[in-house]
Amino acid sequence: MKRVTIHTDGGCHGNPGPGGWAAVLTFGKFTRALSGAEPETTNNRMELTAAIEALKALKEPCIVEFYTDSQYLRHGITLWIEGWKRNGWRTKSKEPVKNEDLWRALDQVRAPHQIDWRWVKGHAGHAGNERCDQLATEAIARLRRSKP
Repeated sequence: MKRVTIHTDGGCHGNPGPGGWAAVLTFGKFTRALSGAEPETTNNRMELTAAIEALKALKEPCIVEFYTDSQYLRHGITLWIEGWKRNGWRTKSKEPVKNEDLWRALDQVRAPHQIDWRWVKGHAGHAGNERCDQLATEAIARLRRSKP
């Protein structure tokens, strides 16, 4: 299987508010950047969207080193999701899981891959994270410029 490194980030200007997401995929000497924005969303939804879009971009099963600055994303996919699924997408306190639609989508797109989910501190000089933050911010700016 191919070995791919993925960095992602998502953010909002206001929470909720206009949000952007970005992913940078690296395979050997090849790099691909993805980004997008939504007019009204949350930071957590953008973090999840970045992960989903990055994994959707992979055309075959891969071994993935996945970097995120979101503990929500990392803990959700590595610690909480199996319990949510067992409990009918309810938390331990029996509340509906927030962002269930995106968690279900992420669960589906991660399935064919072997993923090592790694956390990096945001805004701490990690090059991949800084690049994704820049791309997500630019996506929000493009969205704002396109509004009538």
